[in-house]
Amino acid sequence: MKIGDVSFWYADIGLPTTRRPALQGDASVDVAIIGAGFTGLWAAWYLKQAKPDLNVLVIEKEFAGFGASGRNGGWCMGTFAWDHERYARATSREAVLEMAAHLRGTVAEIQRVCAAEGIDADIRPTEELMLASNPAQMARLKAELAHRHAWGEEMRVRELSAEEVRQRISIPGVMGALEIADMARIQPAKLVRGLAEAVERAGVRIVEGTEVLSYTSGEVVTARGIVRAPVILRGTEGFTATLKGHKRDWLPLNSAQIATAVLPPEAWAKIGWEGHELIGDLNNAYCYCQRTREGRITVGARGVPYKFGSKMDKNGAPDPETIRRLTEVLHRYFPEAAKYPIEHAWCGVIGVPRDWCATVGFDRATGLGWAGGYVGVGVSTSNLAGRTLADLALGRDTEITRLPWVNRRVRAWEPEPFRWLGVHLMYRLLRVADQREERLGIAPSRYAKFGNWLTGRH
Repeated sequence: MKIGDVSFWYADIGLPTTRRPALQGDASVDVAIIGAGFTGLWAAWYLKQAKPDLNVLVIEKEFAGFGASGRNGGWCMGTFAWDHERYARATSREAVLEMAAHLRGTVAEIQRVCAAEGIDADIRPTEELMLASNPAQMARLKAELAHRHAWGEEMRVRELSAEEVRQRISIPGVMGALEIADMARIQPAKLVRGLAEAVERAGVRIVEGTEVLSYTSGEVVTARGIVRAPVILRGTEGFTATLKGHKRDWLPLNSAQIATAVLPPEAWAKIGWEGHELIGDLNNAYCYCQRTREGRITVGARGVPYKFGSKMDKNGAPDPETIRRLTEVLHRYFPEAAKYPIEHAWCGVIGVPRDWCATVGFDRATGLGWAGGYVGVGVSTSNLAGRTLADLALGRDTEITRLPWVNRRVRAWEPEPFRWLGVHLMYRLLRVADQREERLGIAPSRYAKFGNWLTGRH
């Protein structure tokens, strides 16, 4: 089994054999973007589409797509994954509904750009199935369905019976599922690599191997020189805590995945899954799965959720206990896959604000902008964030620059050791809640409710 080495997605297509040149001394540009992941690259793309003569520089510590953009579960969701009421309290219900509509459009927009730029990212339109396997999970399913109906998604979501689920995929013990339409499965490393190349064709310069040490209005200080720019946009998501002065802005929450060997046709004949649906569950400590282009199963979930002091993983390498838990999930949901080996395990971090709600912001006085805190739904959300950052940086007043996540600020995470204790306690409580619900067949556990309240998740 290969462990780490960034992610399976790069094992699939090969890690970059050469790196783009690093910054060579000081530079002056119109727009400097920190981070060559989805957020920074989409922002660069839309800036150049709007104003082709703009001088845009993207600064990356490792290589384009090294972070979550090249490690995620490949779910292109276009869904509103945060607390609707939190946004609505600061704006209005109508503004939140408008934001949700723009998010739904991101799946089609990403497919449009890929088609126009010749980016082959294994995109397959599909649905998500959120599986319920005990009475507590069925209760959460009903509550989630009602919530989505209340927020205008009645045409996009529906409840499936156990028999309807079995007609599509064979998973033991399923009592029902929530189907969410208009999503897509992708190969994320293919998408981010293709997007980086498209951005370069548009005239953007990307420098790799260039660590940003600090930044302030008009200036980005790197290990290889100073970049001066009237507009500086930060797209560092889960890596934001590594920047000076931003350690407590967003918590770098760890998520890990495994990928099986390619399963033979006889295994797929028993499993089904011909629609390549995105498979999740209604556990409190949930999982996420996909069927890949060539016939593997990937399974993801939270591993060691958070490292003390907001430290990062080492080249995407998860710990043995995390791999064991993921393998247990794989074999529980797909027992046929137990006959075949796990070929790769990897991990990465996502950015989590204190209120678990994503933001995009821009300060016209300083020229500083930022986007992130996607809490695990960044593949599609980063597209809308990039478009919004571009409009904000250009001083445009558009529909998307007035959405409720723009310039929304929340308090910082607590200092250590409190945030480490809080996050680890939350996930411990979520696991205890799942064990009790499974063993006792009870209603949703209060342990999970307390754990989520503790860290502001719900």
